Amino acid sequence: MSLEAAKMDLKMKDITGSTIKEVNAEGLEIDNVNMAKSSINNTNMSGMKINDVNAGEMKLSNINLSQTSIQHANMSHMNIDHVHLFGTEFNNIVLPQEGDGNYNPEGSYKPIVFNNCSLRNMEINNCDITGLKINGVLIEELLNKQIVK
Repeated sequence: MSLEAAKMDLKMKDITGSTIKEVNAEGLEIDNVNMAKSSINNTNMSGMKINDVNAGEMKLSNINLSQTSIQHANMSHMNIDHVHLFGTEFNNIVLPQEGDGNYNPEGSYKPIVFNNCSLRNMEINNCDITGLKINGVLIEELLNKQIVK
């Protein structure tokens, strides 16, 4: 396929409903653009940087996110299904703090749940495990019983 080279500078344009197919858009800069309800399929986005983006209710499927870094993200009520996590690290994961938009002063948050998962070779280090249950067993109580023995 031979592509016609054409640089486009779109500013203050409404391109709602436009279709972009079979296009080389490497090095594209997108700033202050409303892409709500857009669909991106069969696209190479490796090395892409996404900053200050509202991606609420976004659906990602059949995605390679290896070596991806997610920082300062609100991932509340997120559903992660059928995902390979070997070598993945979760650091400094916290509940909302006072001043955060989704902070609840009563501290009543929906629990974080792992269902039907292989957690072989998993490590939990220096974490607050208050309320942590595995198959209905409160781990804090189990550890306290072990220490008393």
